[in-house]
Amino acid sequence: MQRLFSTFANGLPGKGLLIQRALVAAIVSSSFATELGKTSHTAALIPQLIATLAGAFIVVGLWTPIAGTGLALAELYIAFSRTGDPWMSIIAGILGGTLAIIGPGAWSIDARLFGRKHIEISNH
Repeated sequence: MQRLFSTFANGLPGKGLLIQRALVAAIVSSSFATELGKTSHTAALIPQLIATLAGAFIVVGLWTPIAGTGLALAELYIAFSRTGDPWMSIIAGILGGTLAIIGPGAWSIDARLFGRKHIEISNH
């Protein structure tokens, strides 16, 4: 799994990735809540639900490359399959795609699970 991540950025870049992950989750959850209030058709909510689930994985930094790709595909589908202003879906899709490429950063579950491990050898 470590092959999927370029690095687990720490410091200010890691904080920036944490903010980006939180922003993406806020955008997709807000879009889902808005869509939920507009329609009662379950089939119309499936792309929003997929994006929201991917956003949940992204906010905690779990399986970020997979979740980011899923989010990008779902949001771009939403943007081009519906009428109205597509820009929030396009922005969320692009942010999901960039997170899939860059990775989650050091403050994520992925970093704990798949980050580099320091092995200490003791002389006992």
